[in-house]
Amino acid sequence: MGSRKRLSAEALKREKQSVAFARLNNVPTSPRKMRLAAGLVRGMEVEKALHILKHSPMEASTRLHKLLLSAIANWQAKNEGVRIEDANLYVKEIAVDSARMLKRIQTAPQGRAYRIRKRSNHVTLIVDNKNVEN
Repeated sequence: MGSRKRLSAEALKREKQSVAFARLNNVPTSPRKMRLAAGLVRGMEVEKALHILKHSPMEASTRLHKLLLSAIANWQAKNEGVRIEDANLYVKEIAVDSARMLKRIQTAPQGRAYRIRKRSNHVTLIVDNKNVEN
């Protein structure tokens, strides 16, 4: 490996050191409902986001709460020896994508059938620390 390539790889590794992510696949909630809960905490500090998700009445918020705890644990595994309180973590990005759709049939009047789409989604949550130096 050339020196220029190695230096850029090391810089990229240092940059990714502060970022941790967690994914949640095939959640049996519609993406629209999950996006409402995700919008509550997007760009927010981690402690405040945890508090909001814990006390939110939405069903999707309990799953997002667990996902955020998982992302924090992933960050802690990457950065051993650094306290979470000192790190100034925030929710950098949260993406909700649609996943598989179960198609079911419901009987309708006059011999017809209506199609029911049971939607699900994938959630990706990225946690980063705010650099005070900038």
